[in-house]
Amino acid sequence: MPEVIASNLENLLTEIRRCRLCEGLIPEPRPVFRARVSANILLVGQAPGAKVHLSGIPWNDASGNRLRRWMDVDEDTFYDESRIAIIPMGFCYPGKGRSGDLPPRPECASTWHARLRAQLPNIRCTLLIGRYAQAHYLSDDYNTLTERVRHWRALSPAVFVLPHPSPRNQLWLRKNPWFESETVPSLQEAIRELL
Repeated sequence: MPEVIASNLENLLTEIRRCRLCEGLIPEPRPVFRARVSANILLVGQAPGAKVHLSGIPWNDASGNRLRRWMDVDEDTFYDESRIAIIPMGFCYPGKGRSGDLPPRPECASTWHARLRAQLPNIRCTLLIGRYAQAHYLSDDYNTLTERVRHWRALSPAVFVLPHPSPRNQLWLRKNPWFESETVPSLQEAIRELL
């Protein structure tokens, strides 16, 4: 049975790598993600940035450096897809907007996420990083990302809701010091137990 699931996942990953749903709507389709059946941690982020688009390596930027610090893992562990699956809401770089990258294209999540998630039976902890991931995966009454992240205990340790680790979020982190003093240590403990 595990071999069948692994084979099904490999077929699905091949299909996603060939995806051209957004051709003409984004700079260039180039899906960036990682997953293996054995993974027990799932990172659901926003969409690759320009640097990640060029390298093909998810979270290969300043945001990724901060996320790894929050998780307290080194790069080798972070990129071990047999342990950590990385699935953004939009698999491809959406392009630049007036004040940063455009939001992830909605076609990815609606087309691929449920199918992909069904092929990852060992996930025990999901990190929902940023408002797009949280809006897709959660149905709650919180009006803001801050409210949702402040109530992280309601979902942990199975789910952690995190702000985006972008350097652009320095102000949010300064205004909400409880995140790094309370949430991050609990996240690190949950990750340690799983790894």
